[in-house]
Amino acid sequence: MAELVFFSGTMDCGKSTLALQMDHNHRARGRRGTIFTRNDRAGAATLSSRLGLSTQAVEVREGLDFHHYVVKALSAGERIDYLICDEAQFFEAGQVDQLARVVDDLAIDVYTFGITTDFRTRLFPGSARLIELADRVEVLQVEALCWCGARATHNARTVGGVMVVEGAQVVVGDVVVNDDQIGYEVLCRRHHRKRMTSATSRAGALSPDVLPFDAVSPVPGQQ
Repeated sequence: MAELVFFSGTMDCGKSTLALQMDHNHRARGRRGTIFTRNDRAGAATLSSRLGLSTQAVEVREGLDFHHYVVKALSAGERIDYLICDEAQFFEAGQVDQLARVVDDLAIDVYTFGITTDFRTRLFPGSARLIELADRVEVLQVEALCWCGARATHNARTVGGVMVVEGAQVVVGDVVVNDDQIGYEVLCRRHHRKRMTSATSRAGALSPDVLPFDAVSPVPGQQ
């Protein structure tokens, strides 16, 4: 039976690489699919991974109806055995419902890939709906690492290397706004709570005012 599957994880855990690999594996067995993505780092209508691999895709814009798109393609004689949907966290909740209809009504497998929470640790609408509707939710086993070496569990937005917790939910990274570099970094929960990025940790280590322990006043009469 066809399935709606959500592959989730933090940034840098290989979601887009897995999406490309899965598409390759299915095509190698004679299956035909359509790839969708939204707000990819490489630009519109592209699915890319940080390893340098990429392929063309259909850009998912507001108002795109997945069920209508697939029915129209099938009616035109196109063969579609599966859908690959990357950056699914950016999809509208209603679009996730449409993907579920593609699975249930058209018996087409849908494989979605995305992060679950934003830089404020809040669920993306698309991810929340996928968790509610997916037949399976698979957490990717490739662990992204925080700068401290611990397993990264949270995504952080940085402006000039400093973590921020306010702003629009969706902002493309690796851009300059008002002379400030906007980027993203994965952190463990401890350092996300402390808002300590790799840049601020290095700055702290170099500061003569920062001690590696809490200073405690000595008890009178003791050294």
